[in-house]
Amino acid sequence: MRKILATIMLFGMLAAGNVSAQVSVDPALPEYTPVSGISGNLSSMGSDTLNNLMTLWAEAFQGYYPNVNIQIQGAGSSTAPPALIEATANFGPMSREMRATEIEQFEQRFGYQPVKVTTAVDTIAVYLNKDNPLDCLSIPQIDAIFSATRRCGHGEDITRWGQVGQTGAWANRDFTIYSRNAVSGTYGFFKDVALCGGDYKPTINEQPGSASVVQGVTESINGIGYSGIGYITSGVKAASINMGGTCYEPNAENAASGNYPLARGLFLYVNKNPTEPLAPVEREFLRLVLSKQGQEVVVRDGYIPLPETVAAQVRAQIGL
Repeated sequence: MRKILATIMLFGMLAAGNVSAQVSVDPALPEYTPVSGISGNLSSMGSDTLNNLMTLWAEAFQGYYPNVNIQIQGAGSSTAPPALIEATANFGPMSREMRATEIEQFEQRFGYQPVKVTTAVDTIAVYLNKDNPLDCLSIPQIDAIFSATRRCGHGEDITRWGQVGQTGAWANRDFTIYSRNAVSGTYGFFKDVALCGGDYKPTINEQPGSASVVQGVTESINGIGYSGIGYITSGVKAASINMGGTCYEPNAENAASGNYPLARGLFLYVNKNPTEPLAPVEREFLRLVLSKQGQEVVVRDGYIPLPETVAAQVRAQIGL
């Protein structure tokens, strides 16, 4: 619940920043201007959801600083805290907030907490095969499809497409369910929000990455799965979610208003001693991410950019 409330607070700020369905970059964001003397190595370990975004930011950064070597790995959000604790990565991208136990382990090692940098907003899409005629599902229905516990309140287990309104040849078709694996922040977020904290069915097909989930749904006419909206392809479509009788698409407007329930922040965690400034190469990378150019990359990768009202608070928090 703490994580969900924090996400709602974030979207309240986003709504105040006038995020629109057009997903335009806030013109008030500062332009990034390079500085001299930046070189060395940067490494990133963490979220698969953020892997493409980190790669695009790295390419933009190296355009300014060709002498910086950047390595990016995206095995899942749960790999970020150990990498920061063991000092094998400068940044820990995560599609969820760090758990209290992860923060505690970091603090035991360094004597202070890691810094969370909000970088963008993502909507988790429930993907259907492009040839599936269904367009909208409710959270209780999604829970009854994916979970064994049905904590969101649906009265029966859902095992056939006919149970969610499909007719004809679809009525008796079963589901082929694709999911991220347990090291994924997306897996944890979906479990908390779409399954109301319940347990996944043992029959789900766990995948090592978001692209693998989408590929599975693409190849299976009966497929259903979930991942970040940035991974949508022509082989799938994103279902709207029925909230109170209205179907809301996974877009920027509905994320900002809070009407689309599967929306979240995307974070970069960094080891910053509160008594010392960031290393120059880390500082400049984050300056780029939180600039107009960095947020244009966010839009290009299919995510929702931060308004300047939020970005300014994040920059102040880390002393940029």
